[in-house]
Amino acid sequence: QVQLQESGPGLVKPSQTLSLTCTVSGGSITTSYYAWSWIRQPPGKGLEWMGVIGYDGETYYSPSLKSRASISRDTSKNLFTLRLTSVTPEDTAVYYCASGAGGMDYWGPGTLITVSS
Repeated sequence: QVQLQESGPGLVKPSQTLSLTCTVSGGSITTSYYAWSWIRQPPGKGLEWMGVIGYDGETYYSPSLKSRASISRDTSKNLFTLRLTSVTPEDTAVYYCASGAGGMDYWGPGTLITVSS
C-alpha cells in the first residue's frame, strides 16, 4: 500500500517561495506508469490540480499557475517536491500529494499552508 506524507513550513510570507515535500513509502516513485501529483484546496473552495511528475520524471503543470510552480524528485530518498514562487494570500490552502496509475488512488493527509505577513 502506497503511503504519502506532505511536509512544509505551515506559514509563508507574501512574495516568498513555498517548498513542500511529499515522502513516499510502500512503493517507488519510479514504478512504471505511476504519476505523482500536487493538488490544493483553498478555504471554502474546491480541489485544484497543480501539476504532476511521472515515473519517468516528465512534468506537467496547470496553466493557471503561470510558471510559478515546479515539481522535482529525489529518487534516492523516494520523495518529490513542489516549489511555488511569488506566493500571495490566494495561495493559502491545504496542499495534498497524490499518486496512482491512471488516477489518484493514494492521497496524503494534506498540510495547511497559510500565506500571511
